[in-house]
Amino acid sequence: MRTSTRIAGVLSGLTLVLGGAAFGAPAAHADVSACINQVERELQGGEAPESVRAACSAGYSGEHEQCVTGLTKGGVTNGTAVSACKVSAQ
Repeated sequence: MRTSTRIAGVLSGLTLVLGGAAFGAPAAHADVSACINQVERELQGGEAPESVRAACSAGYSGEHEQCVTGLTKGGVTNGTAVSACKVSAQ
């Protein structure tokens, strides 16, 4: 195999791998944002406090119970907290 062909193949592979990572990264933020948006709709008080952001981030990390507990302590109903935490984990 010629060196130029091999280099072209390696560069193509790197492009696909790095491109996939770039597309995957925004999805994490979108899931946390979806959680926060659900809570903000219920609270109707403008921007969510830092405690809500932290709880939604915990939900994204797989800590569902910590997410629900954090949201309910912040005044969110249990139903909305469970729903929002499920969204953040997706």
